Amino acid sequence: MYRYSRADLLRILRLTARQLASWEKAGLVAAAENYSFFDLLQIKKVRDLCAKKVRPAVIRQSLQAMQKQVAGMDNPLLEATAFSTGHRVAFRHDGKLLEPIAGQFVLDFSPEQKVISRTPVVPLRPEVEEPDVAALFSRGIALEENPNTHTDAISTYLKVIERDPTHAAAHINLGTLYYNRQDYSLAEKHYRAAIESDSRYALAYFDLGNVLDETGRVQEAIQTYNTALQLAPTYADAHYNLALAYEKLKQPRKALPHWRAYVKLDTASPWAVHARNQIQRILQNEGLKLVRSKGSKL
Repeated sequence: MYRYSRADLLRILRLTARQLASWEKAGLVAAAENYSFFDLLQIKKVRDLCAKKVRPAVIRQSLQAMQKQVAGMDNPLLEATAFSTGHRVAFRHDGKLLEPIAGQFVLDFSPEQKVISRTPVVPLRPEVEEPDVAALFSRGIALEENPNTHTDAISTYLKVIERDPTHAAAHINLGTLYYNRQDYSLAEKHYRAAIESDSRYALAYFDLGNVLDETGRVQEAIQTYNTALQLAPTYADAHYNLALAYEKLKQPRKALPHWRAYVKLDTASPWAVHARNQIQRILQNEGLKLVRSKGSKL
């Protein structure tokens, strides 16, 4: 199964690194460097509940209570349908709606539970309901999981943008698909459209910086990475790529603080090892320069 990186997850679900870290701290999300498609679905449900003003602590308590209420249920967010009820969470399972913290069933006003007329109204012609923007976007994410359906994913995201030209996440995902095809012109177009739609979208600036760097516009890439870090100071990948960009311009002193920031945020990956090596190399070289400078005055 295809795995999504931490940056992929933030981009696809339109989250900030701070939001994800807070949910990890609250025990709602397991800390990881890569995620499955089902992990994305679970975190999306956490995001949607938090957007409805349900506190992370309440979500965690609800999940724990639901596991106790329903024997054998490991993951309520995937095995049942979660709803916010004010500032609490209820779950629909086996046709019933349960508020697990109180241990009570609640009235279910879903369409299938409503009383209907005895005389059904037959439409004059069958109508095919078009999927809404959210459904199309979810379909695009699913199509991205298989490299063989990336062309279909592009078509699906284009349909999303036809209906909602300001859908920043769809622009980002399109940009990434084009970037992976080395179609940097179209990738840049959609990354810039994402920024125009949401000027505080740190991941859009990061991805645009990658295109600018890839196409030789390193100074512009540096400015764009810096903007991403102004919006998300703990964005590790932005620190890493910014350090690389400064190295390309032979400005190791400017790269040094970003290598150091990266190893504080990532302590164990192969990239962290490379960053530490770069720190050591820069410090050694700068030390030699300092010694030579002092020697020249003698």
